[in-house]
Amino acid sequence: MRILVIGPSWVGDMVMAQTLFACLKLGHGSDCEIDVLAPEWSRPILERMPEVRNALSFPLGHGVLDIKTRRTIGKGLAGQYDQAILLPNSLKSALVPFFAGIPKRTGWRGEMRFGLLNDIRKLDKDRYPLMIERFMALAFERDHELSKPYPRPTLQIDPATRDAALARFGLELDRPVLALCPGAEFGESKRWPVDHYASVADQKIRQGWQVWLFGSKNDHAVAEDIRSRLIPGLREEATNLAGETSLADAIDLMSCASAVVSNDSGLMHVAAALDRPLVAVYGSTSPGFTPPLASHVESVRLGLDCSPCFDRTCRFGHYNCLRDLKPALVVDALNRLVGDPLADPLDV
Repeated sequence: MRILVIGPSWVGDMVMAQTLFACLKLGHGSDCEIDVLAPEWSRPILERMPEVRNALSFPLGHGVLDIKTRRTIGKGLAGQYDQAILLPNSLKSALVPFFAGIPKRTGWRGEMRFGLLNDIRKLDKDRYPLMIERFMALAFERDHELSKPYPRPTLQIDPATRDAALARFGLELDRPVLALCPGAEFGESKRWPVDHYASVADQKIRQGWQVWLFGSKNDHAVAEDIRSRLIPGLREEATNLAGETSLADAIDLMSCASAVVSNDSGLMHVAAALDRPLVAVYGSTSPGFTPPLASHVESVRLGLDCSPCFDRTCRFGHYNCLRDLKPALVVDALNRLVGDPLADPLDV
């Protein structure tokens, strides 16, 4: 069985898509061949998934239609696959499999895709409340009962590649590493305040840890703000990697972390797929839809009446779901996950 998966456009979604790949291997056998057509940035994630044979680079940016290019890509893939499975719900995501003439084209009903898909499913959100359930269901025939426990994303790390990344950035593993992921592409309503992150960093550094800050170029200034709030002597124990690493480097370096604190973001799902002890901080969103899938996780949220709202910015302007979530709650969660007998209560 040769299957082309049209991949999602977000880091976290791509990590969670591994649950689909595992189900395809389960349903069609280990010799099932899975290729994923997705943006080039996703290659480091897909290359660390043993279920994926090939990561095929899709050249168009998010939201770009360009029917001519999609037709050219589709024609180039003609005759190579038995089935296409579409994870995005957009009309344009269905064009390449259609132009490729793939015999079976599977996806949720989504955005007016009648004719483009010939195995079109109607989503029952009550039956499949989790995103991974919506992904996994597409691996099977209609009305198939998903069996538990569900597969978990598991990214494989090459020790030689990891060691090369450590050397490239001059990092040592002589002390425990706390990885902080203070960014979130979704918007401000997912970002725990920088002073809270700084408080956690301060306490762990005083306990003998070092801190590595991860994120994209957009997160570099935020990460530097966190460093700047540490006093001299502690500040030097925090390394700002945001915007400095490739995604491949970030994945390999995060695999070295003794613990991770992250907003609800793509890097949160990466940390979970690396099975790092993880404290996931939730504000405007909820772990009820896209929870981190790992065994050593604590999700921290206040559960205010106005949350989850899933808005990019706070409609009331106060962001209390994040501001009132004090560092002590996160430090306590960290101590439960990894333990620290030298820890003192955080004075907040």
